[in-house]
Amino acid sequence: MSKYFAFCLVMLKLAMAFANTPNSLKDEAFVEVSLSFGIYLNICPEAEAIIFSWVAKAVSEDPRMAASLLRLHFHDCFVNGCDASVLLDDTDNFVGEKTAAPNLNSLRGFEVIDAIKSELEAVCPQIVSCADILATAARDSVILSGGPSWEVQTGRRDSLSASKEAANNNIPGPNSTVATLVAKFENVGLSLNDMVALSGAHTIGKARCSTFSTRLQGINQNGPDVNLDFIASLQQLCSGSDSATTLAHLDLVTPATFDNQYYVNLISGEGLLQSDQVLFSGDEQTRQIVETYAEDPFVFFEDFKNSMLKMGSIGALTGSSGEIRRNCRTIN
Repeated sequence: MSKYFAFCLVMLKLAMAFANTPNSLKDEAFVEVSLSFGIYLNICPEAEAIIFSWVAKAVSEDPRMAASLLRLHFHDCFVNGCDASVLLDDTDNFVGEKTAAPNLNSLRGFEVIDAIKSELEAVCPQIVSCADILATAARDSVILSGGPSWEVQTGRRDSLSASKEAANNNIPGPNSTVATLVAKFENVGLSLNDMVALSGAHTIGKARCSTFSTRLQGINQNGPDVNLDFIASLQQLCSGSDSATTLAHLDLVTPATFDNQYYVNLISGEGLLQSDQVLFSGDEQTRQIVETYAEDPFVFFEDFKNSMLKMGSIGALTGSSGEIRRNCRTIN
């Protein structure tokens, strides 16, 4: 596929996504943070094409990067809102979020964001925020992996600080129970349904053996939701001397494709993380949603993109708050 054809394809999908967005969502959603559709069309019309081009290049060179860029946006929004605080390096005044337990030696894609920002600064100086880059790159990563498209609301500004403590406390861990997951999502204004839909991002990407260590102990458990063959395969994968750095696909069936296979896997007892598998085995409400998404990928896609829009509005800085960083790693 040529770069021109790929660009035309994504532009067509974006146009279709916006055309299919309910008027109530276009007109009323996120009024409280003054985010808008298409604010760069006149002030930096090249913005979305530049972002997509760099994301497409990164994903073509490393398919795992799609999940990494999507995860960057998630980890940003759960810590004091979608303000690009996750991108800041440590300074004399604060310890950033990169060394927090959920992020250290785990988050990736910072160089891709740097490259995008560098080109945008050359074309449209201090127009496109790092926070909007993260939101748009996350959407593009889903599109490039075969998932749904949606029009990203933009207008976020970048934070002037970051919080390692908030990152440690707010980001859900891989061994979370359903109750913990619900509480952490509700803390940022997201519902139980949003939580199950957004967990579907684990249909792409990988995780280290250390993050699913509790699943490795499942061989000694009993119950209808325990897949002994799957757990034995994980134990074998993580038994080597280099298990600390060994990676497993979050979805072993279609690891690079954004689809609903993640939910099918949960029903089969093949959720990689404990926080994945409990969505089916730990709560009747979440089990029903998992079954719905496993049966109908279109319902999952619709809920996922709406939940991404909702998540993308969390704590957004607008107006005179924050700034537009020239370099995403440092405040101006």
